[in-house]
Amino acid sequence: MSFDPQRLDYFPSGPGVYLMKDRQGGVLYVGKAKQLKSRLKQYFAAGRDTRPMIPHLVAEISHIDTIVVGTEKEALLLENTLIKKHRPKYNIILKDDKSYVSILVTTKHEWPMLKLVRYKGSPKEKGLYFGPYTSGFAARQTYELLTKLFPLRQCSDDELKRRTRPCILYSIKRCIAPCVGKCTKIEYNAFVDSTIKFLQGQNKDILNDLYAQMNKASNDLEFEKAAAFLRTIRQIEHVTQDEQLVCKASGKDRDVFALHQEGEEILLVKLQFRQGKLIGSVPFSFSSTPQEEEEIFSSFLLQHYREQGFLPEEILLPIPLKDEKILSEILDDSFHKKVKITSAKQGEKSALLSLAQDNAKALFIQQKDHRELAEKTLLDLQEKLCLNRYPQRIECYDTSHISGSNLVSCYITYVGGKRENKQTRYYHCKSLDKGDDYGALREVLTRRLIRGKEEEDLPDLILIDGGKGQLSTASCVLEELDIASVDIIALAKEEGRHDRGMRQERVFVLQQKDPVSFPEKSAVLFLLQKIRDETHDTVLRFHQKSRKKRVIKTALEEIPGIGPIKRKKLLKAFGSLKQILSATEEDLLGIEGISKKDVQALFAYRAKTS
Repeated sequence: MSFDPQRLDYFPSGPGVYLMKDRQGGVLYVGKAKQLKSRLKQYFAAGRDTRPMIPHLVAEISHIDTIVVGTEKEALLLENTLIKKHRPKYNIILKDDKSYVSILVTTKHEWPMLKLVRYKGSPKEKGLYFGPYTSGFAARQTYELLTKLFPLRQCSDDELKRRTRPCILYSIKRCIAPCVGKCTKIEYNAFVDSTIKFLQGQNKDILNDLYAQMNKASNDLEFEKAAAFLRTIRQIEHVTQDEQLVCKASGKDRDVFALHQEGEEILLVKLQFRQGKLIGSVPFSFSSTPQEEEEIFSSFLLQHYREQGFLPEEILLPIPLKDEKILSEILDDSFHKKVKITSAKQGEKSALLSLAQDNAKALFIQQKDHRELAEKTLLDLQEKLCLNRYPQRIECYDTSHISGSNLVSCYITYVGGKRENKQTRYYHCKSLDKGDDYGALREVLTRRLIRGKEEEDLPDLILIDGGKGQLSTASCVLEELDIASVDIIALAKEEGRHDRGMRQERVFVLQQKDPVSFPEKSAVLFLLQKIRDETHDTVLRFHQKSRKKRVIKTALEEIPGIGPIKRKKLLKAFGSLKQILSATEEDLLGIEGISKKDVQALFAYRAKTS
């Protein structure tokens, strides 16, 4: 039964949150309002709301719950909490769970160093952080540039203590070797300060400092040191001579947003400026949302910054927000720092917004073209192999073992022609004879498809790395489980040919006697090869990791007194058998549950195996 709009007359009028639900009680949409009754009536008033998704949403509504709060700020906070809890179908749901890469200067150490660090939320290690960079490649480029410009140490803290002579980095002028006293603390800190200033965009200050140090070294007749300063100066001047808008913006940490929408598809882009320099852009795609542009930004900003764990000094938006003051207060309270949320129509800020808008449009077109190409490839795959279903979701299976031992298997998932890393699954095949690839395939498919039937989560196409034998095994599993809605194919290389030394790929399909061949540069073949090869690489990595753990576990099982719990704690603390056996008595006793008797047993085993 659909919702009766006349019931809205009895709804509260104050600020609060509303939850639109379907017949089963599932939450379709969560919204906030300054005046609940007035806002809800807009959804049902003919012609008042022209957004394309509104008719679909309204048709599904069976019930509306409301929660009255005291202020708009409370309503915004509650809306964000309920969106995270219920993940409604029609809300903007931020799936930004990626980690970010930053450059860290370990200023708390006696001899600071540069590090590339990846983290989620708030970073743990102390020091100065620059970033985050959304592209690992961009972060590495910046890091490599810094190591060429400023010769700081690159060795670990332990290696720094142990080293008795300079490493090769000293010979090639990439480090001034604080490890063996080749520089003073003052000289080293000068490069640390220059590194920080460079990352902060204070290039003129750096050059002035370097010129002063070069002149001093020259006056002191330290010509080699002066030459080193001159090389650094020339490199910095070369790097910074072509500065444009992207690095002339005021030296703030600033995020600039733009939104491009066509129909139900939305792409939101964030340009990241750190210390006034553009370091990257991040796209966020959404679809089928009834929210207006202002609502999208409000909902997005709160979700995004609370999950990211980093707040810039300024957030620049293409439109002003009615609740930007409330948003600022919530973010200020969350991060204990001030942020300015603003918009602009002229000047430098307007130019930055135009840049962001250009990026949003370009990325939207790029993603649209990619989706259309992927869709064409999948349609060609369906047509060429006479599949019953459009292969929107493809799962590929493979197994791995060495001389029959440690038999493992896995499958990876492609959705819409793109890999979904979170839908990769791994299996240990313990109940089989050694080296039984067919048995492993049968076991894994059975386990996966039984769960898929129960959860109504089956793929459209199963791709097997193998030939007719593997295809037949997979077919038997589907028949036994009475699954008729999944297509199966197998991809195998032809046996070695002697004409060109090449091996042609062959695709085996049920109900077809002869394998199907594709042209060498076929987009369909390239996709199948890519999926097959990625599955093979994934299962090999899993096998190596499993085998390594098994070797360590087996070795530790030989040591008296080291049971499963202690083994787990030792491995967690030291990471490998080699590190465990090379640990000192003090380090071992620092692990909870490890006694002196255990340490003696470990030392006895080390002596026996050395």
